[in-house]
Amino acid sequence: MPDIPWITPTAPAPDAEVYVMASRFETETLFGAIKFFLKSPGIIRQIRSAPGAHGAGLRARVGSRTFLTLSAWQDRDALYRFARSEPHRTSSRAAAAYMRESAFTFWSAKASDLPLTWEEAERRLAEQKSAH
Repeated sequence: MPDIPWITPTAPAPDAEVYVMASRFETETLFGAIKFFLKSPGIIRQIRSAPGAHGAGLRARVGSRTFLTLSAWQDRDALYRFARSEPHRTSSRAAAAYMRESAFTFWSAKASDLPLTWEEAERRLAEQKSAH
């Protein structure tokens, strides 16, 4: 299945700091992975109009039931407002029923570093996992 490439809903000021989140999800079953992937376009549409969203992408590995997300936000509050709004709120609650594992990591970056790389996201997620 194809990835959803990095989008930039609202470009930040070149000298701004952005709040970044990377996540990794693994579903219990292939059916769960397909359900997760089919919800992704709706979430991406939501991000396109979310206040404070500076970028987002999805790396989908449906066959291995694994997904990575990477997003950049004006600040932590912008990310949390998005997470609590629809359709993300309902989708994330429903996904919990078929999720095997999930991990999240957060950091600050310079706006000039956008778009961020999947390698950076994977490295930070691995560091987060080894710290616990």
